[in-house]
Amino acid sequence: MKTTRTAKRFAALAAALVMAAGVPLSASSGAFSDTALTATAAYVVEEGAHTDGSTDSLFYSKYDDHVTITGHNNDATSFTIPATIDGLPVTRIGDYAFNGAKMSSIEIPDSVTYIGHYAFTMCENLTSVTLPSSLEMVNTCAFQQCSKLATVEFPATDIQFESRVFDETPWLEAQRAKDPLVIVNDTLIDGMTYTGSDLELPSSIKHIAGGAFYMNTKLTSIVAPGVQEINDSTFWHCENLTKAELPAITEIGATAFDSCAKLQDLKVPGTMKAIQTYAFADCTAHATITVYGTEDQWKQVQINDTSSNFLTDATYVFDSSYVPPTDPEPQEVIGDVNDDGVFTVLDIVALQQWLLAVPGATLKNNDAADMDKNDIIDIFDLGLMKRALLNQ
Repeated sequence: MKTTRTAKRFAALAAALVMAAGVPLSASSGAFSDTALTATAAYVVEEGAHTDGSTDSLFYSKYDDHVTITGHNNDATSFTIPATIDGLPVTRIGDYAFNGAKMSSIEIPDSVTYIGHYAFTMCENLTSVTLPSSLEMVNTCAFQQCSKLATVEFPATDIQFESRVFDETPWLEAQRAKDPLVIVNDTLIDGMTYTGSDLELPSSIKHIAGGAFYMNTKLTSIVAPGVQEINDSTFWHCENLTKAELPAITEIGATAFDSCAKLQDLKVPGTMKAIQTYAFADCTAHATITVYGTEDQWKQVQINDTSSNFLTDATYVFDSSYVPPTDPEPQEVIGDVNDDGVFTVLDIVALQQWLLAVPGATLKNNDAADMDKNDIIDIFDLGLMKRALLNQ
């Protein structure tokens, strides 16, 4: 039985990440990839005694209350990730677990909450992946350099994406071609190719992925009224960024504004929880920081960044009169029984299978299935749903 030594989440500087094997390994040669990584990674280290095991194609570590997939058989060309092993839920896909694997598609079970950094990097035959609604976090470069990955199915739930998860994939390139601001649900995943100077995001955007604007030298200002988290390295080396207005932010991640040398206008709420290490490293401009709240509130913010004088030398303005914007209540989509935000033929299929008691058939949104609002879901609702779809 083995025991891991610590359990903590922390962010490392780019150089430290490379030194700690934060560059994708080639599954065939064992050599370092020639890809230069300059973003940070959020390390998640498990704690507790565990035993290692394997199936025909997978290696895993079994803990008291969960299982982590840790590796794969290099000769296997297809994989089935089980939802449970020995009665325990499979909740994690570990760092490098499928690095360089040969499968063409992968469906991750609705038990997995975490995908580690470089977990699927350089899976050259991978064309599609389905992410489950249970998923909470996808770590750095998890699907980087999957050169055929064109289809990614997302759940209608919030997922924390760390830096450059889908870099060098056809899926990301296709999304950028549609809009340089790649948004999934309420998360802005990528803005590296955004060419505008001033950007104001809608208040519906709640999260910005780590590294989203990595080395974007066009961006000069960002206004994000609804964003609650700025993850690690979000604006790393945005050399011309002068203004960031973040009235709803709760935490600024490690190296979030690292090397934004011209940043001089920062607006944040006094109710923030923390500013992490190196958040403002190499930010050399004298800044005015407007705090929406009182000086006493600001003193309660946990400031872990001692990398520069950006925060200590700034001029502070405290504004207690600011009222953040409120979002309107979301509108229910009638007929959206699979709860993906739209009403399509897939909802009709889901309801029909549920009415026929097909094994595994479920309704994620019962209220949307009750088309006649009589608190009974039956074949009459199916008929009304078909009619509604024809009338669209």
